[in-house]
This record gives sequence, structure tokens and C-alpha cells, in this order.
Amino acid sequence: MSDTFYPPLKPMEVGIKGKCPRCGRGRLFNGFLTLAPRCEECGLDYSFADPADGPAFFVICFTCVPSVLFAVWLEVAFNVSLWVHLFVSLPILLLSCILPLRPLKGWLVASQYYHKAEQGRLVGADGLTDPERTKSQINE
Repeated sequence: MSDTFYPPLKPMEVGIKGKCPRCGRGRLFNGFLTLAPRCEECGLDYSFADPADGPAFFVICFTCVPSVLFAVWLEVAFNVSLWVHLFVSLPILLLSCILPLRPLKGWLVASQYYHKAEQGRLVGADGLTDPERTKSQINE
């Protein structure tokens, strides 16, 4: 199936909802964070997607660190008991660290599709990538 039949969809809209980045209807995930092999609606193969540790990095930087700082501030400022941390700090930490993972992973996968991201290649002074250079040397 060709991309020409599908209008470009905004990664933020489809990714956060966990929908296919091409058609916007199929599911992106098989489980909480496991990518489906392909879209059940349009057949897009999700093997292009490699969000790697991106979602975890963003969650750690933008939600985990502030949550831990809140727990530390609570302890230092009020010297609260372990029970307060168990019923306040721990739920805040868990919710702020686990809930954003799926929408962020969906957004990163949809962004990779939207921007046609692919693995980087090193190009030499001759303008050839390493595999192309090796191939031309074999043909000579």
C-alpha cells in the first residue's frame, strides 16, 4: 500500500492515542509498551520504528526527577514518617513515571514515520557511504 493514499497525520495526535501513524485508525501497541508487528487497518509494517530509550529518557528527565525532588523536599521540610512517603510520594512517583511512557513511545514512533527517520550513515569525502564504497571496490 502506498503512502500517497493517506494524508499526513500529526504525530502528536495519533501517537499519543496509540494509533497507526499512517491511517490513524489501527492500534500501534499490542500491550502496554509492546509495538504491534503491523497495523491491522492499513497493513503498515512497524519494523521501521525504533524509539529505543527515548520514552524512558524523557520520563526520567521531565517527570521522575521532579517527583523524586518532591519526595526529598517533603522529607527535609517536614520530616514526615515512612507512611506518608508510602501513601503520598510512592504513588506520585509511580504514576508520574509509568503513565507517560506509552503516549511518549507512540509519539516517538509516529514522529519517526512522519519525518521518514532512518538509521544514520557515514559518508566519506567521495560522497559514498561505507557499504557503497565497499561495493564499488569489489566491482573494480
